[in-house]
Amino acid sequence: MADAMTLQGPAQLQQEIRKSRFLAQAAPAADAASALAFIEAASVREASHNCWAWRIGNLYRFNDDGEPGGSAGRPILAAIEGQRLDQVVVVVTRWFGGIKLGVGGLVRAYGGTAAECLRTAPRHPLVTMCQLAVDCDFALAPLLHARLREFGACKREESHNGAGVQLRIDVPADRRMAFTQFVREASRGRALLRALD
Repeated sequence: MADAMTLQGPAQLQQEIRKSRFLAQAAPAADAASALAFIEAASVREASHNCWAWRIGNLYRFNDDGEPGGSAGRPILAAIEGQRLDQVVVVVTRWFGGIKLGVGGLVRAYGGTAAECLRTAPRHPLVTMCQLAVDCDFALAPLLHARLREFGACKREESHNGAGVQLRIDVPADRRMAFTQFVREASRGRALLRALD
């Protein structure tokens, strides 16, 4: 999804629609496991329904949680896609208020609550990261650590052996070449770099 955005952090919005209370809770999710963990944590057991959807790249899932098929999960997913969001999960919880909304009313209620929650949530551009392995001598490691932030990079792992240090580093894809050049110049070509993804 070109120019996709994601959420900066969790967001929520509550509204009442024809005596039913709807609570939308949204969050960034880097993978399916974190999306499912958020759904589990955000779902309210005593509520009538906890409907949800998530999109992560080309993967997506949605669930109507007992509402008529296509009346809840799919409209929530449409709200995510309609706002060009990626790596996002949304749970919309409903407490039934005694008035049936009909399928069209449910579509508008679930989709509208999710869309309004997402519309008002702080967001930022989604940065594609790549993972690099760097093998270098002990003398170069402090310089690499000191300069990671400059490239928007972060260290995932570090290990040592008799020859030096092995680092696994996440680097924004658009800064990969600059980081690679920096490491080569700083090590005078002695550090080994390889892509891990």
